[in-house]
Amino acid sequence: MGVEIERKFLVDQKAWEKLEKPEGLHYQQGYIPSDDNCTVRVRIAGVHGYITLKGRTKGISRSEFEYEIPLADAKAMLDQFTQNGTEKIRYKFPAGNRVWEVDEFLGPNKGLVVAEIELEDEHEVFEKPTWITDEVTDEMRYANSNLAVRPFLEW
Repeated sequence: MGVEIERKFLVDQKAWEKLEKPEGLHYQQGYIPSDDNCTVRVRIAGVHGYITLKGRTKGISRSEFEYEIPLADAKAMLDQFTQNGTEKIRYKFPAGNRVWEVDEFLGPNKGLVVAEIELEDEHEVFEKPTWITDEVTDEMRYANSNLAVRPFLEW
């Protein structure tokens, strides 16, 4: 069984604007209606399609199953089955023995920049780049599935 152990942080906007960034990848994702025990996400990342099932979060961990699917299928699922979604550019920054994934949101979430780090253990110690600010791991409004329903620009 796949397990996602993830912490999420806000990014300092001024530092972000000055930061030399690697090439980002465009993400479009939508959510298939489900319940509190499972989130079903369809994602297009560049030219690849994915379907992901995520279980209920316990602490900073949850079960996660992600599978690559044909791009045409991902597009059809987004069109036919999702009611809401998010769009963003994702950047990857190596730091120590981990990689920070930084999402610069577009559309109704424009202006929000969030950094995530996936860990091997909930208590793992990791390096934080200087452009990382407040931790928002436990603030559900920053979950992508929630941003799809209640966008940042509506807060």
